[in-house]
Amino acid sequence: MQQLIDIWKKAVAIGIALLATLWAIYIIDALFLGGSLRSHGIRPRQLTGLSGILFGPLFHGSISHLFNNSIGIILLGSIILLRGIAKFIFVTLVSMLISGIGIWLIGGSGTNHIGYSGIIFGYFGYLLLTGIFDKKLGSILISIFTVTLYGGMIFGVLPTHVGISWEGHLFGFIGGVISAFLLSKFRVI
Repeated sequence: MQQLIDIWKKAVAIGIALLATLWAIYIIDALFLGGSLRSHGIRPRQLTGLSGILFGPLFHGSISHLFNNSIGIILLGSIILLRGIAKFIFVTLVSMLISGIGIWLIGGSGTNHIGYSGIIFGYFGYLLLTGIFDKKLGSILISIFTVTLYGGMIFGVLPTHVGISWEGHLFGFIGGVISAFLLSKFRVI
């Protein structure tokens, strides 16, 4: 029981640290840098836009953008954190890289993609398919829970809204699916 409490405490601490970092970056950028960090997102097919693959998720275009992504981190990221910190880090990194590379390859010319939503869609993809790949009761229940409460998120991978990076959502989702497959197949974490 104590081990479960310790895992929960670490998961909460990591979640709070991640959210605090994103909010601190947003506030510093808005108050002191005039929003200049927002220009450092992923710029498709531009060499200078490659750094956005790593740093773009840290920057948000508005407080509502950050707030919406914070909700996704709290709801979906927390479930993964409770499954294990190493899994959370793995899913986050794979989703970030695949989302970023996908945006860089097929995103619209002259666009700049920022925000954590590609990674959130990675969390969604991981949680949605972990039960299929893992075939364990706990994982299946998580997948059922995810599709029941968040199944509508799948429409976010479609180009339905101008100014929203459907490419980031789509490739983030793919990154989450790949994470679920790799973690179930190789059980490295």
